[in-house]
Amino acid sequence: MKIIIIGAGEVGFHIASCFAHENKDVVVIDKDPEAIRRISEKIDVQTVIGSGSSPVILEEAGIREAEILLAVTNSDEANLVACLITDMLSSSTKKLARLRDADHDAYHTDFRDHAPHIDTVINPEIEVVKTIDRLMSVPGAVDVGEFADGRLKLIGIRMEANTRLTGVRLSGLPEILKDQQPLIAAVIRNEELIIPRGDDRLEPGDLVYFISESDKLISTLEIFNKHTRPLKRVLIIGGGRIGFRLARLLEKKSIQTKIIEKRIDRCNELADQLGKTVILHGDGSDQGLLNEENISDIDLAVTLTDDEETNILASLLTKRMGAGNTITKIGKFSYFPLMSAIGIEQVVNTRLSAINTILQHVRRGKVLSAMSIKGEQAEVLEALALETSDIVGKPLKKIAFPKGALVIGIMQREDILIPSGESVIEPGDRIIIFAVREAIPRVEAILAVKLEYF
Repeated sequence: MKIIIIGAGEVGFHIASCFAHENKDVVVIDKDPEAIRRISEKIDVQTVIGSGSSPVILEEAGIREAEILLAVTNSDEANLVACLITDMLSSSTKKLARLRDADHDAYHTDFRDHAPHIDTVINPEIEVVKTIDRLMSVPGAVDVGEFADGRLKLIGIRMEANTRLTGVRLSGLPEILKDQQPLIAAVIRNEELIIPRGDDRLEPGDLVYFISESDKLISTLEIFNKHTRPLKRVLIIGGGRIGFRLARLLEKKSIQTKIIEKRIDRCNELADQLGKTVILHGDGSDQGLLNEENISDIDLAVTLTDDEETNILASLLTKRMGAGNTITKIGKFSYFPLMSAIGIEQVVNTRLSAINTILQHVRRGKVLSAMSIKGEQAEVLEALALETSDIVGKPLKKIAFPKGALVIGIMQREDILIPSGESVIEPGDRIIIFAVREAIPRVEAILAVKLEYF
């Protein structure tokens, strides 16, 4: 598979890194020599210095042979022109474009059906609001993924010392939990991904990923000493485009919402566009203002300013002053490992949300959704089991899955199954597969076609 990526920023860099580890043929184009140098030094991909909207540069990069074009620069206009030129040069290349301006929201279908025929438009702000919404649905979770139309959830939670499962061998869970035992897919300990086995123990500080049916989620969370409560009051710090989109969503859910915004002109705009949200002019890190607004009565504070240091400070402050929970927007990927050390667990990033959406649309086989696991060391794929795939018609225990890959959920017609070795996948089933990065190429292969050597 040949993939051309236009834009060597954070999104382009991390997508290129993912695909390079999977031995895909990747070309990255960018006008900035410094950005290209960074890519060349750290990732084994081809690079071209130049404009991705230039037909000459696209020809040089091999656009006619490319299966996928990813236009992910910071300029909507450059991304649109790159897709238009690609449409002229190669009718077979699948096109994905990042478009952030809200003015484009109503025209995504038009961009697909007419020139430049963009197969998938990705708005990072829309995607990050979806991420926040999923986190709000599971208070205390570090990561939340939804599969099988929301009926299966992959939850990442932080193990605490007072949890009854702390120190217990996984092989001993059935005796303690009986029929309540969740399927634990992965553990991240000290930033290292562990595929747990029966003799492994869960330790305080572990980030544990487990799969749960949605209607059993509350009881499963209680096993890990996590208790949910209805979300009634939310404070948004930062009234930019993401804050506005989130407030609009919360209004639809009838959740009492306040926004604190520094810019008086933006406050006036928000007041005109939002019907029920209370708009406050001020600094979200002002302790006096937070006291006036009874921060201790707030169920959730979401910090969404354009300054990540402000977001971190405001989250720590609101938490210390009694807010039930916080969600923090962070821009730099390098900050992620530091967050749990300072007490911030629920973190979102517009680029990471966009990356997850991109991965969903570039995987082989009938992949319906994808989720990158913290640190991008693994991925969870939801796919449709094809009749041609080697995984159908036999018990899972007889399928030679690649090392580091595991089926963690099956949707069979309307039934949700947490699989065992005896489970049999049928054509048309939705399957959820956890896979470490190195195993993904072979997982893609078995999702797409029958392989005789399996």
